[in-house]
Amino acid sequence: MSGPNRNRLKYVLEQVPPGFLVDSRWLAASDVAKSSAHDYHREGWLERVARGVYRRPYPHADAQDNRDWKMAVLSAQWIMGYDFHVGGMSALTLEGHNHYLGLGRSASVYIYGDVPTWLPKLKVDAHFLPRRRQLFGSEAVGIDDRDFDPTADNAPSPWNWPLRRSSPERALFEALNELPDQESFHKMDMLFQGLPTLRPGRLTNLLKACKSVKVKRLFFLFADRHPHRWLAHVDRTQVDLGRGPRSLVEGGRYVAAYQLVVPEEFAGQRQESTSDGA
Repeated sequence: MSGPNRNRLKYVLEQVPPGFLVDSRWLAASDVAKSSAHDYHREGWLERVARGVYRRPYPHADAQDNRDWKMAVLSAQWIMGYDFHVGGMSALTLEGHNHYLGLGRSASVYIYGDVPTWLPKLKVDAHFLPRRRQLFGSEAVGIDDRDFDPTADNAPSPWNWPLRRSSPERALFEALNELPDQESFHKMDMLFQGLPTLRPGRLTNLLKACKSVKVKRLFFLFADRHPHRWLAHVDRTQVDLGRGPRSLVEGGRYVAAYQLVVPEEFAGQRQESTSDGA
């Protein structure tokens, strides 16, 4: 291996921890030619996992180590610099708020923003669902760890890097946006019941920034069914709920307070919250 090629390999190994991925875009930006990437692959320094995507192998790894979806996301976020976050039900599950994730099958992981095209094609233990950040536009309110610096002196080891993901408050709005096609009314109702510790200030800011009338109305429909203490501190006067009815299901019931047509089961009287936060 020539001197320049050896130097670039040293740089790659310094930047990419074992088990992490890089793509051809990152390699090109790091002055690693395609021929050099092929050489690294041939000599075992990198392994090809998809077209234009390479992994630095673990010294001793089993197949499950290589299928961890979190490693792929961490690689794309913190090494390659793609600007996206984990959100919706996936972020709520990571926080322990969603107890309805199916077991014994591949999880669905919602990811929002500048998602690399190769990420959903990887053979990992999850099914990625890319989404645009249209719900809040360019507003980054409620995205946790977006300012994390993996190069800082006090940064944890790469295997303990945080996932850039939605806070529970933002994730709740993202999950509501999936109704009724990807998520169910029943699942959202049970989720709201178990969220007694949300931050009303952040909820108010998210409601102001949210561009979906449907999502804002659904938020109040479910929040009023499970009136936790934080609900009294959400400033409704700052929230634009738009005008005109919205139909979310066929054959449902129209609820005038929210101007929504929803399943009959969720159009009745408000329920008292049974959580400790009520």
